[in-house]
Amino acid sequence: MFTPAENRYEQMTYRRCGNSGVKLPVLSLGLWHNFGNITPYATQQALLRTAFDCGITHFDLANNYGPPYGEAERNFGRLMDEDWRPHRDELFLSTKAGYDMWPGPYGNWGSRKYLISSIDQSLKRMRVDYVDLFYHHRPDPDTPVEETVGALDQIVRSGKALYVGLSNYGPEQTEAALREFRRLGTPCLIHQPRYSMLDRHIENGLTSVLRKERVGCIVFQPLAGGMLTGKYLEGIPSDSRMARDNRFLKPSSLTDDTVNKVRALKEIADARGQKLHHLALQWVLRDEVITSALIVASRPEQITDNVQILSAPPLTDEEIRRINEVLS
Repeated sequence: MFTPAENRYEQMTYRRCGNSGVKLPVLSLGLWHNFGNITPYATQQALLRTAFDCGITHFDLANNYGPPYGEAERNFGRLMDEDWRPHRDELFLSTKAGYDMWPGPYGNWGSRKYLISSIDQSLKRMRVDYVDLFYHHRPDPDTPVEETVGALDQIVRSGKALYVGLSNYGPEQTEAALREFRRLGTPCLIHQPRYSMLDRHIENGLTSVLRKERVGCIVFQPLAGGMLTGKYLEGIPSDSRMARDNRFLKPSSLTDDTVNKVRALKEIADARGQKLHHLALQWVLRDEVITSALIVASRPEQITDNVQILSAPPLTDEEIRRINEVLS
C-alpha cells in the first residue's frame, strides 16, 4: 500500500483558481503521453506517486488519452484501486471530451449525446463516482454553444462532476460560453489552452477575458513539446519524443528561427544559473492569471526536477524584458 510523504504539502505552492474556492498546485500532472500501452505500468505508478509526494494533487486526463483511446483512464482506474482510493479526497481529478473517441456521428465534438455518454464512460474507466472537473475539449462549430454548455451544466447537477471547464476555446467563443454558464447558474471554473514561450496566442485576448471574468487558467505544453528543454539544439536525439512518437511534435516545427530563439533563451537561463525548462515554466507562471502549468513526464525524476522551480528566484523585470526581446 502506498504511503505518501508526510511533508508533501510543504513542498508545493497552490494558487486559487479564478473566483472559486479551489486551489490548484502551480504544477499539475498531465496523463497525456505516458499513460497508455506504450509505458510500463510500474512507471505509470511511480510517476503518480512521485507527483503526489511533491504536493501535486491535480491529475489531468481525457477520454481519448492513450494510446489506444481510453487507455490512460483505464490505467488510472487500476491505479485508483491500488493506490489512490484512500486519498481520493486529497486529489483533484479532471477529464475531458470533445475529440474523436468512438466511430459514428455521436463519438466526437460537443453534442449533449456525446458529452453525457463520454462522462459516463470515463467514470467507469477511472473507477470513480465523480470527477472534480470535466472539460469540453474543443469548441464545436456545428453545435450551438447553448447545447454544449447545457450538457456540462447537467453533468454538474447530476453529481458526475463538481466543476466544468473549457479547453482550446478562443476569446469570443469563451465569452459566449461564459454568458450561457452564467444564465444557467453553473460557473466555469477554468480554461485549458496551449501556452509557452514559443506559442503566446492566448495573450491576444484570451487572458484578458479570463482575468475580467475571474476564470482560472491551466496551460498545457508549457515546454512546447520539449523544444524548451534544449534537447533539440543540436538536432533530433534518437531517444526523443520527436524521433519516437511524433504525433504531436513533428520535425517540421524545428525551424531555424525556433532553434535560434531557444538558444538565446538558454543564454538567459544560464545567466540565472538555471536550466532552460525551469525558466520556461517560471515564465508561463509569471502572471497570476495562470493558475497552473501542466507538466508531462516519462520518468519520476523529471517531476522532482521540475518542482525545483519553486525555490528559484522570481524573474526580474529586466529578465522579462530580455525574454520578450528574444521572442518578438
